[in-house]
Amino acid sequence: MKKSLPFLLSTLLLSACATQQQRAEERSLKAEQMSAAIAQRRLHIDISGMNTLRYGSHRVTPDFYLELRGDTLVSYLPFYGQAYHSATYSTPSQGLNFTAPVEKLIESRHKRGMTRLEMLVNSDEDHYVYRLELYPNGQAYIQVRGQYRDTISFDGVCK
Repeated sequence: MKKSLPFLLSTLLLSACATQQQRAEERSLKAEQMSAAIAQRRLHIDISGMNTLRYGSHRVTPDFYLELRGDTLVSYLPFYGQAYHSATYSTPSQGLNFTAPVEKLIESRHKRGMTRLEMLVNSDEDHYVYRLELYPNGQAYIQVRGQYRDTISFDGVCK
């Protein structure tokens, strides 16, 4: 029994080191994938939660997403908040659901590898500023400011 104890401890120690190395390799691979996706402007973000101005935080069903396809933004996001109507705009839809060209995109790099993309987008209903904060681990934070709607934000994961 005493002879097998050191062997068992060394086996556990080696497996813990291998697991840490595996995690480090996975983080490195994910960071490379995120850098490539940002450089190519090819992002797909699955939404997991939203933070509203008036109604607090909510979990959302897994079918909501945001995609950046080159110079086109595909937004399929829920919206809870106040929409202010203007005579030149139609009645707002049930969400932030549209496909539109990105008129202006500003990219900046910040601490810990976070990349921020700010995009100006016009839909049939409103003028929007989408601000994406993308992290090397694949986490994403999205803030949407509309000219005629309350600001809303989303949490998600890049795929």
